[in-house]
Amino acid sequence: MTTLSFLIVDLPCDMALQTTKKKLSQAGLRALQTFDLHTARHIQQDCPCPNHGTADCDCQMVVLMVYGETAEPATLILHGSDGQTRFSIADDPSQRADRKLVASIREALDIRAAASV
Repeated sequence: MTTLSFLIVDLPCDMALQTTKKKLSQAGLRALQTFDLHTARHIQQDCPCPNHGTADCDCQMVVLMVYGETAEPATLILHGSDGQTRFSIADDPSQRADRKLVASIREALDIRAAASV
């Protein structure tokens, strides 16, 4: 599986996630969160971050399944570090996301729209 990065915002991942959920909902899309790195890291004690060590790590990764009009969702990945969040859409040749849905996600998360919240 590959990912297609399409947006970087100057917001910590938790703030970007709140904005993302709000913008997707306003666009008529439904987001189901299926993974949270902070939750997964709490299970394993002393999980070292390759970028920040253990104590100072602000890395976060969240996976959202985004549903539109089609039955199949698109996988939206938010990866935050150092006060920025990078957005990607998972791209798997065996299960391509609907192009219209991907376009709707990109439109909903337009940089100008995300920056205004």
